[in-house]
Amino acid sequence: MESRENDGLAGLLEYPLDPETLLRKKRILRRELLSRDVKWLDKRIAILCGSTANDIRDFLELFLLNEGIRPSFYLSEYDRFYEDAVFDNPALKAFSPDIIFLHTSSRNITRWPDVTMDAAAAEALLAEQFGRFRTVWDALAARYGCPVVQNNFDRPAQRLLGNRDIWDWRGGSNFVFRLNGLLYAYAAEHKDFYVHDIDYLAGQYGQERWQDPNAWALYKYAMSVKAIPEFARDLAHIIKAIYGKNKKTVVLDLDNTLWGGVVGDDGPENLEIGPETAAGESFTAFQTYLKRLGKMGVLLAVDSKNDEKNAVAGLEHPSGVLRPEDFAHIEANWLSKDQNMQTIAQALNLGLDSFVFVDDNPAERSIVRAQVPAVTVAEADEPWGFMSALDHGGYFEVASLTKDDLARGEMYRANAGRQKLERSFENYRDYLLSLQMRAVIRDFEPVHMQRIVQLTNKTNQFNLTTKRYTDAEMRHVADSDGYVRLYGRLEDKFGDNGIVSVTVGRIEGKRLHMELWLMSCRVLKRDMELAMFDQIVEQCRARGLEQIVGYYYPTAKNGMVRELYGELGFEKVSEEPDGAAVWTYPVAGHQTKNTVIEIVR
Repeated sequence: MESRENDGLAGLLEYPLDPETLLRKKRILRRELLSRDVKWLDKRIAILCGSTANDIRDFLELFLLNEGIRPSFYLSEYDRFYEDAVFDNPALKAFSPDIIFLHTSSRNITRWPDVTMDAAAAEALLAEQFGRFRTVWDALAARYGCPVVQNNFDRPAQRLLGNRDIWDWRGGSNFVFRLNGLLYAYAAEHKDFYVHDIDYLAGQYGQERWQDPNAWALYKYAMSVKAIPEFARDLAHIIKAIYGKNKKTVVLDLDNTLWGGVVGDDGPENLEIGPETAAGESFTAFQTYLKRLGKMGVLLAVDSKNDEKNAVAGLEHPSGVLRPEDFAHIEANWLSKDQNMQTIAQALNLGLDSFVFVDDNPAERSIVRAQVPAVTVAEADEPWGFMSALDHGGYFEVASLTKDDLARGEMYRANAGRQKLERSFENYRDYLLSLQMRAVIRDFEPVHMQRIVQLTNKTNQFNLTTKRYTDAEMRHVADSDGYVRLYGRLEDKFGDNGIVSVTVGRIEGKRLHMELWLMSCRVLKRDMELAMFDQIVEQCRARGLEQIVGYYYPTAKNGMVRELYGELGFEKVSEEPDGAAVWTYPVAGHQTKNTVIEIVR
């Protein structure tokens, strides 16, 4: 593989990886990443080892640092994962992990089926091996209550029964297949439990190269040394997704990216798309992949040097899969693509760091990378390469999938309708009233907990404290009488925006301390914050609380809410040099602030 050292940090840590260069430069990379001026998200990660994990820890740190997560690690001794989890461990308890990673593999299966076993004996052995791991998972949940990431089991290197090995109960491959099935069922039933799919990684890497017998014999590595960076990056995808560090939007060129040819020159009727040619099929496959991304909540946008009329005509090609309505925003003009990127970000009210840019032209990719470095640029120049870059890049790793995720594209398209309506009003309040907004604002409900946790971990701009919660931590808050909790759901005549706001206040005496207040940027400037505040005050009155204490902790992204408490009538009582501030508000003096949203009881 050609070295990518000259591409800088982004080049070395993005797909495709150059493992030899990474292995050689990992210490230099660590120093450079730590020297960046960013607001770090500090997390404590415990690695409980079934095999040697020192290099996995080192590379995991690099990939997490590149995502703005600064980890500290607890690393168990070799093959002590069971003892560390099941029995009292003062060191691990003192470490108080935010995430626990169980680094096990098929080498940690202690007993395998024998060809002399009958089906019942093989089934009993399967239950025994699964029970051993389930004991570990249940113990960790009970003791630490934090997310657990567990490797699945890679297939054994040898197939004793040949092709029969995968389906016969005596086969090792069948045993792993069924053990993984039990693992997946456990994951489906338990919140904050995630599966790291090393069985897929091994197949992708090549089974014989992955399970390097010399690496095991010499170092007790569960995989080839050169595979460790790929392993660590894939693991980092899960962790950054848990903490809301995913990308949100694919920004796409059109000509020779979504179809073959130049629509302005060739005409839409002559574009290559569809089953007639091999190239046309590849573009159809890429559009189908994007359509599927869109259905799971990833936004699609266009940044194309084209007349808008031609762009739309291309998207309406009868053999095309994507249509103009599949895109949250289309920017087709003759401005530079880095300028258009800024326009798209403003229109969608998203940060540039939430974008992934796809373009067949290396010159355009280079310009965007240089002019808007916050945008991630997929390094590929043809449809199959685009899919590989998006898929293996892990930009849209799914830690949870809610109804709001599935409806996100429609929500942003509805926003376009709201913006068009806004332009027809001279008086902004009249515009807000015309939306016929209705809000449900209630205490946390179990059916919405997944979305509440997700929103907490991914909202950055309208977020006064940027405090993050795991599922277990938020459920503790929900079950405690010591908190005032609210979620807000907003709908209007254009559609349902879903759950868009979350607040958590801790009761201390006669005061409510606001530990969390956030709102989705897609409902900014619609007075939802006023409706939420009115309900916070109402809850305080019901509980006999006399004062609300608000906290603002500045980050690189939440400057928009720096003065929110002041605008609501709070009095500032202290401010640090970095802008962190404490505000207070007397409950008794409150007058209703929301006048445009109907509160549904």
